[in-house]
Order: sequence, then C-alpha cells, then structure tokens
Amino acid sequence: MASDNSRRDFLKKFTATSVAAGFAPSAFGSDATPVPAPDLPSFSANNRIQIATIGMGIIGFVDTRTALTIPGVELVAAADCYTSRLARTNEEFGEDVVTTQDYREVLDRSDVDAVLVCTPDHWHARIAQDAMKAGKDVYCEKPMAQTLSEGRAMVETQRETDRVLQVGSQYASSIVTAKVRELYESGAIGELNMVEAQYNRNSSIGAWQYSIPPKVSEDEIAWERFLGDARDRAFDPVRFFRWRNYWDYGTGVAGDLFVHLLTTVHYVTGSLGPTTVTSTGGLRFWNDGRDVPDVQTGLFEYPDVDAHPPFTLSLQTNLADGSGGGQSFRFIGDEGAIELEGNRVVLTQDVRTPPSPDQLVNGYNSVRTFSEDVQEQFREDYAATHDQADQPDELNTTSDFQAPDGYDSRLDHFAHFFSAMREDGSVVEDVEFGHRAAAPALICNQSYREGERYHWDPEAMEMSG
Repeated sequence: MASDNSRRDFLKKFTATSVAAGFAPSAFGSDATPVPAPDLPSFSANNRIQIATIGMGIIGFVDTRTALTIPGVELVAAADCYTSRLARTNEEFGEDVVTTQDYREVLDRSDVDAVLVCTPDHWHARIAQDAMKAGKDVYCEKPMAQTLSEGRAMVETQRETDRVLQVGSQYASSIVTAKVRELYESGAIGELNMVEAQYNRNSSIGAWQYSIPPKVSEDEIAWERFLGDARDRAFDPVRFFRWRNYWDYGTGVAGDLFVHLLTTVHYVTGSLGPTTVTSTGGLRFWNDGRDVPDVQTGLFEYPDVDAHPPFTLSLQTNLADGSGGGQSFRFIGDEGAIELEGNRVVLTQDVRTPPSPDQLVNGYNSVRTFSEDVQEQFREDYAATHDQADQPDELNTTSDFQAPDGYDSRLDHFAHFFSAMREDGSVVEDVEFGHRAAAPALICNQSYREGERYHWDPEAMEMSG
C-alpha cells in the first residue's frame, strides 16, 4: 500500500506533467486552459507524398480529408465501385484527381506513393497486399482483415516487401490513450486485474442503416467487383450501401468496434493479446434483414507476462442502448482505477485500510453473531495483535485530465503514418499490432456463431489448443 507521502508525491507529479501532455488537470483546482496540440511537421519540396484513396465511402472521405491536412500530402487518384462517389470526389478534391472503378488502375500509377484502404472489410487484405507488392505504402482501415488467415498473409506480405503499413485504429495515436498508459505504467492503480470497455450506440445511422440513393441502378455500381470473393448474389443496393450488416462483407460489431477497444487495451498495457476468447450476443432490435448481431459481448483472459499481470477483459457493444450509447474504459487495479471516456481521463485511488475493531464487531461481519463474552475476547485479542495507527488523511483521491477542445486523434494517426514514410518507417500501429488487435475480435465472431470458447496464441498469432 502506498504511503500518504508517496500519494501526495504522485499527485504533484501528474499535476506538473499533465500540462506538458496537453491536458488541463481540473481536479487540482487549476483554471489553466488546454495546451494546443503540437504543430504539424514541416516538409521540403522534394518530400511531397502523393496518395490515392481506395473506397470513397464515409470513412474514405473522412480519412482523405484528414490526410490532406498534413503538410505536403496531395490526393492524385481515387477508386470506388459507385460512380456517384467518384463524381463527389472530383467535386470536393478537384477535377485533377483521377478516378476509377478498378483499384488496380490506381496501383499501376507511378505517381502514387501510398494508398488509403477504406473499402468494405472483405477487400482490406487483398488490396493492402496488392498495394505493397506494387511498391506502395499502405494506411489500412480496421479491422485489417476479415479472417485470421488473411491477417496472417498480410503480416507475411509486409515482412517480404518491407513497405510502411499502418492500421487505422486512431486510438493508438491518441494523447488521451497515452495519458492512460502513463498513469498505468506509473503504478497509479497498483496491479491490474480487470479491464471493462464498451462501445454503444442508439441510432439508425449508428446501427449502419446508411441512406441509399434514390433510383440507383446496377449501371452505376460495379457490382461484381464489389462482391469480389464473396458469394455470388443478384444486384442488391441494400447490401452495397449497408455492407456492415452482413457477414459476407463485414465483421459485425466486433470487427467494427471491438477492434478499437482492443487496440486501446493493448496499447495501454503493452499486451500482445489474450489467450482465451468467448463471445455471446444476438439480434435484439435492428431486424432489418441483417445477419450480424446488434448486441455482443466478449470475454478475454490475458496471461501473466513481463508486460502485465494476468487480467480479465470484458467488452460490450449494444446498438440499441437506450441510455444514449458512448465509449468508456475502466482499467481496474488493486489500488485504483483509470476511467477513459471520450477525451477525458479520470484516475481514482482508494486506499485499502484494515477495518477498525468497531467495524469488525458492529459492522456487517460475523463477529456480531457471537455471544457477548466471545465478542469482548475478540476485541481484546485484536487490540493486542494489531497496531491501530492513525488513518491516512486522504483515503480517496481523484485526478481528472481533459484533452484540448477539438482534439482529433485521427489527425495524429495520419501524422505518424506520413512521418514514418518520410523518416524511418516506424509506425504506431504496425501490421503485427493490427493483426493482434483484429484477431481477438474475429475470434469473437467465430465464438458467437459456434458457441465455443477458443484459445489463441498471441505471440505466434495463431489458434492454439
């Protein structure tokens, strides 16, 4: 148990360092305004990066806009199966951007240095591998693969080609996540024993009921190219625009949302991943023809390794959460807990003290069921064998950290990617990190469908047992 003085030293330390990290430590009575995020890196004229985006859906546009805020980055090409999205690409990013329905034409271009892979999940691995083999660096949206075998193949291709590849789970670059890691590594919560995380929503758009264009026809959509290796089906605009609702093209709530949660947990703890995975859930509300669940839980056991003690991870997603939804984490140790919600981090430390004689005799304890003479003897024995030192002044402390207003971790994630391209190739979320974050989520889907508990070897990145 930390001493009273060491606790005060700890609080002073994080009051001082929080400003350097861009946080306002409101719990200490400070009225300091948040420190702005660091300036974006500069570039020289011969260090321009030309990118192409493959998949101009919601995330395709979001990622492209974000990438273009990094100095020296230019969009030269884009690919998508829907002609209207290509038209919108030119409307927003300029007529000089070359557009095509065939991503291979993008990879053939000598003026493309890197591609952003923002397609449906079932295309991630194939396009990323084709891009690396074509000599392009890759920013691949999460989950980086739809299956475990695809993920392993991506790892091998990256090793063979030595291209820069960063997986697009931006929480790995967040200064908020970094603050949680700093607190965790300092020993602020003692020894970790459990992590709870949830990512809930309560809206039709949040449940992937994306809008479908009026009178859209197969002439406007390269349907066969969209299907790829998925099972052959007649043209269906619902499946095209709401692909996340179907196992054929997506990875359900686990692949879309659990991956973010797993990325954060692995970054904070330095973990390679769990050794067992179990998942349950069902389709509770959004009965719109989808075949993936809208409620899912995952339970993971993490081993005792040098990076962390053994702990249990509980994940939850509910797409019909009547409380309003949202994301949250609780890293729980035997001396405190770190809560992460949005861009806010709250550290709570609770000093565990031995109970007093009165609490033992008169409180919710078995002593009060003893006869009076036995109770009195208990008091005497307890007083003789226990030092009744003064209790610490502060039994409970709370520290509150807040990122600057408008902070965007996605921007930091892209800054890291392009810096890796310009410098030493070292990214925040490399292909192995991405596979180790995606694999437990993909195993969750297998557990959900098969009703089995699965064993995973996080170091070898393969199923075990």
